[in-house]
Amino acid sequence: MEILNEKLNDYIKRLGEAKILVIGDLALDEMVYGDTERISREAPVLILQHTKTQYNLGGASNAANNVSAINNGKVAVIGIVGNDYQSEELKNAFKNAGINYDGLITDANRKTITKTRISGTCTSSITQQIVRIDRQTNLPVSKETEDKIIEQAKLLIPKYDAIILSDYHIGTLSGRVVSEIINIADKHGKKIIVDAQRDLTKYKGVFSMTPNLPDTQKHVGFYLNTKEDFVKAGNILREQTGAKNILITCGGEGMVVIDNDGKYVHIPAFNKAKVFDVTGAGDTVTAIYTLALAIGAEPVYAAIIGNIAAGIVVKQYGCATTTIEEILSAAPQKIQLDY
Repeated sequence: MEILNEKLNDYIKRLGEAKILVIGDLALDEMVYGDTERISREAPVLILQHTKTQYNLGGASNAANNVSAINNGKVAVIGIVGNDYQSEELKNAFKNAGINYDGLITDANRKTITKTRISGTCTSSITQQIVRIDRQTNLPVSKETEDKIIEQAKLLIPKYDAIILSDYHIGTLSGRVVSEIINIADKHGKKIIVDAQRDLTKYKGVFSMTPNLPDTQKHVGFYLNTKEDFVKAGNILREQTGAKNILITCGGEGMVVIDNDGKYVHIPAFNKAKVFDVTGAGDTVTAIYTLALAIGAEPVYAAIIGNIAAGIVVKQYGCATTTIEEILSAAPQKIQLDY
C-alpha cells in the first residue's frame, strides 16, 4: 500500500474540523508533588515537603482533552461524577481545557473517579512516583443513572461527527447503555470508535475499536506473533462485533490495522525514543484516530496519524496532548508499511 505524503499531510491539517463526543469513565488525575525531606520516625516511609498539587484529565477525560487540543474545544463529554469536591475539580479541568461538560451526570451514590499520584524528588534525582491512590465506585450504575446517560446521548450524538466510547470498566458503559448508544448513533449515521480493555463483544455494530496487544491476546486466547495471528485475531473481533476495522496497538512495535476486507497492515512506531512515559498514550491514539476517521481518512491513514501523535506524547511525563503543528513536524517523509 502506497502512502501519499501530500494526502497524509492534508488529513493532518484538517483534523481540527471534526466535532467529537466522548462517553465513558471520566476521571480526574490528582498529581501531588513534594521534595524528600527525611525518613519518618513513626514508620519506614519518606516524608515529603509538599510543593504543589495539580489536576489533570485522566481516563476518558484524557481522550477528550487530546481531542480538544487538536480541534480547539469542539468536543463534549458524557459521564458520571459524584457529589464531592473532586467533581468540582474535574469540572474546572474540563473548563480549562475548553471541553463541553454539560453532559455530566451527578450520582450521589458514586465517587468521582480520581487517581491520586504522589511523587517525590530530591536534588540528585528526577521526580518519581511513590504511590497511587484510586478513588472509584466498583459497582454497576443504577437504572436511573443509565436513563440519564441515554437521555444525554440522545441530545448530543446528533450534534457531533463521531463518538468515542472510552471504557475503563468502572461502570459507566453498562451493556444497556452501550446498546442504546450504538442504536442512537446508527440512527444518525455516526461512527463509533471503542477504546476498551475487555468485554469487547458487547460493542456490536461499532465502526472500529482500538484494543492493545495484551488485551487482544487475552480476548482471542492465543499469542499474536505472526501476520497470520494478527489477521486471525482481527477477523475474530470483526466477526464478533461487526466492526468495519480493528486497530491493535503494539507499544514500541507500532500498530496493526485489520481492515474491512480482513487485510493486514503493520505500521511501525515513529520517532521512537529511549526515554518515554506511556501514561495516557492509548487515549491519544484513540482521540487522533477518531478525529481522522471523522474527516474521512481511510483507517490506515488515521492509524498512521494516531501513531505519530503517540510518538510525541510518550516523550512527556503523565497524560499529555499534542497539536496539529507538532504532528505535521513529526510526520516522516517516507513510510514503509508491511501488508
